[in-house]
Amino acid sequence: MKRGGDAESAALSFLEERGLRLVERNYRCRMGEIDLIMREKDTLVFVEVRKRSSRDFGGAAASITDAKQKKLIHAARHYLSKFGSEPACRFDALLYDETGKPEWIKNAFFDQDGRSPRFR
Repeated sequence: MKRGGDAESAALSFLEERGLRLVERNYRCRMGEIDLIMREKDTLVFVEVRKRSSRDFGGAAASITDAKQKKLIHAARHYLSKFGSEPACRFDALLYDETGKPEWIKNAFFDQDGRSPRFR
């Protein structure tokens, strides 16, 4: 896996093998970009895919900064604005490091209470 696009393709396959369905790939708006928008049953899942070749400086998880999270949240709100009523949704992260094995973090941006950002 050499590039971000390769990581996104691997992430898409990984998630589809686990029963999620692709809704949209690389959704772009002026607020930002969402790598993958998937559906898991009745839940819309916004997926951030990150690849880092080493864990120096915190690795893939640390690269999802507060600023990045805010951009993703704004892009997701933009995407959701086309719905009459907002479906259940969550933010996941699919992380790749030097091993090439994925780490899937469901509800990656928020704690169980749904309010507190997890990555700092």
